[in-house]
Amino acid sequence: MLKLQLGPDTARLKTHHFISHLFTQQNSSDFAKLFDDTLMDIALTNNEVFSVMTDSGEKIRLFDRVSEFLTDVSKRDAFCRAIVNKLVEFSFEGIFDQKFDFYATIFEYLIKDYNSNSGGKYAEYYTPHAVARIMAEILVPKETQGHIKNVSCYDPSAGSGTLLMNVAHAIGENRCSIYTQDISQKSSNLLRLNLILNNLVHSIPNVIQGNTMLNPVHKDAGELKQFDYIVSNPPFKLDFSDFRDDLDSKENKGRFFAGIPKVPPKDKKKMPIYQLFLQHIICSLKPNGKAAVVVPTGFVTAQSGIDPKIRKRLIDDKILAGVVSMPSNIFATTGTNVSILFIDATNKESVVLLDASNLGQKVKEGENQKTLLSNEEELRIIDVFNSKRVEEGFSVVLSYDEIAAKSYSLSAGQYFDVKIEYVDITAEQFSSKMKEFGENLDLLFAESRELEVLIKKQLAGLKYD
Repeated sequence: MLKLQLGPDTARLKTHHFISHLFTQQNSSDFAKLFDDTLMDIALTNNEVFSVMTDSGEKIRLFDRVSEFLTDVSKRDAFCRAIVNKLVEFSFEGIFDQKFDFYATIFEYLIKDYNSNSGGKYAEYYTPHAVARIMAEILVPKETQGHIKNVSCYDPSAGSGTLLMNVAHAIGENRCSIYTQDISQKSSNLLRLNLILNNLVHSIPNVIQGNTMLNPVHKDAGELKQFDYIVSNPPFKLDFSDFRDDLDSKENKGRFFAGIPKVPPKDKKKMPIYQLFLQHIICSLKPNGKAAVVVPTGFVTAQSGIDPKIRKRLIDDKILAGVVSMPSNIFATTGTNVSILFIDATNKESVVLLDASNLGQKVKEGENQKTLLSNEEELRIIDVFNSKRVEEGFSVVLSYDEIAAKSYSLSAGQYFDVKIEYVDITAEQFSSKMKEFGENLDLLFAESRELEVLIKKQLAGLKYD
């Protein structure tokens, strides 16, 4: 009767699945097998709800046999006992109060560790939560939170879902559905766990593991599905030469409207794949949708290639909300300067360009230097952007025509006024100043001549020795 009252997203557990049961059985022989069998039985019992799909339709179950990741068989029992002993002592009550924020630090730690050991092939950067919060608070301002219902949120390079969790938290987890795709199986597993822990189980069927550029799975009637909100921190550079030519098709002409990067003759790893993701995002946005995308800061000013064509599209179609140029080293794993591009299909008036590059405090994190924003600095960025406020040397508010006239540059610094201060003085004051400058110059020249004589004497002495 209890099971009949539970929602379809609730996990079904048997009594021998409970942590308390495993705790009482930990002295059993071959405990590692019992532990793994329990995980597998939970996964199979709940496979319809908690499995993730690949782009070929294969289901990836919730758990693997954890102990088998240890190659030393003799240590498996002790390893599984240690896990159960940690879990049985842990109080999960705080989770229900802190909700999303409870997991934020944990996931940042896990993803940082994963990226540092994965070679960065599929996840060059993990998104710091300061960046994720800024993106969410600008996409979903405080005054709109609680008033949004039944919206779709999408990330074509989702990783563990940090950006999506922030946006879903701002909207309300029960008011939105999450859609994702990511090529990495490890990232998809972490994303699924993040969805489970954040009361977004209903979105797990929308999690796809696969190559978004080559095979975008989320479609409506054969066309790209369009979403209310899109967030993404796509890989910036990646060798996709093995499928580059497959993208250059009639089917993709509309999606990659600005072009497909060519294969460089020397370093294929530097292929700017973010240009593909950005074009894909623009084409996946609803007519009234909003998006926030992390891009290399070079994108905002580049004058050749694909970048200016994308910027031209954003300005000519009047779908840009603004750009925030972030401090260097805001991502600890890369020295690449980044900006956040905010797209808003309803913003037809003015555009905000904000230069936050001088904010933050430099700290050492391992071998890397990282810039940390204070809470006050985060709030300043959010408030200035959302209120479209002009602050000298920090932000400008421009018309689309003004940006077009500057070669579609999205760098705030190129629009800051160059100020020259003038001071009114009398003719006598001017003469006095000039006389002072002249006397100072005479003094400096005299010192220079004395030094010249001294140096010549020293050189002559060295030559004599």
